[in-house]
Amino acid sequence: MSIRILLADDHQIVRDGLKTLLEKQADMQVVGEAQDGRAAVDQARALSPQVVIMDIAMPDLNGVDATRQIKGESPEVKVIALSMQSDGPIVRRMLQAGASAYMLKDCASEELVKAVRTVMRGGTYLSDGVQNVVVKQLTSPEPTTSSPLTPKEREVLQLLAEGKTTKEIAASLFLSPKTVDTHRQHIMDKLEIRSIAELTKYAIREGLTSLNQ
Repeated sequence: MSIRILLADDHQIVRDGLKTLLEKQADMQVVGEAQDGRAAVDQARALSPQVVIMDIAMPDLNGVDATRQIKGESPEVKVIALSMQSDGPIVRRMLQAGASAYMLKDCASEELVKAVRTVMRGGTYLSDGVQNVVVKQLTSPEPTTSSPLTPKEREVLQLLAEGKTTKEIAASLFLSPKTVDTHRQHIMDKLEIRSIAELTKYAIREGLTSLNQ
C-alpha cells in the first residue's frame, strides 16, 4: 500500500518538483496539494494523508500553526517541515508543534525520500544544516520561552502582518469584527507593542510570516 502524502507549499513550482520526486517511488502517492497553511489543514482533514510535507513561510496560516492544528486533530499524521529557514527559534517551534522532521529546501531532492521513510518508521529526521541548530538550542544556557499569544491570537497577528483589514480577518477566521479588534488589543497589550509596523517585525521574527509574502 502506498504512503499517502500531502504537499503544502505556496509555490506551484516547488510542489511540482516534490511531486515528481516522490511519485518516482513505487510506494509513495501524492494525494493532495495546498498553497497555504489553512488549505493544508482542510486537505489533511479531508484526505487523511499519512505524511504532510509542510513549508513554514506560507500566507494566511504559517506552517508552524498549521502543523499544530493538524497534529491536534490527527496525532498519527507525520509532518515533515521543508523550509529555507534554519533559525534556531523557528526550528524549535516547528518541532514543538509536532513535526517529525525538519529539512532545508536546498537538500530536499537528495534527502526527502529518506525522510519520508524515516518518519513512517517512527523516527525523526533532521537535515545536516538543522542538526547543528538543534544541538545549539539544546545546549544553550538561555531559557527558552513559549509565545505569550494564544493560537487564535497568532492567526490574527499573521493576518495583520500580511496587511489584512479587520473585516478580511473576520471573514477568514469566521469571527466578528469586534472579536478581531479584541484579539488585536490583547496582542498589543501582551507584547507591549503599539504599532502595526512593530507587530509585523515581531511576526517576521517569530516565523509567522516573511518579507516575501
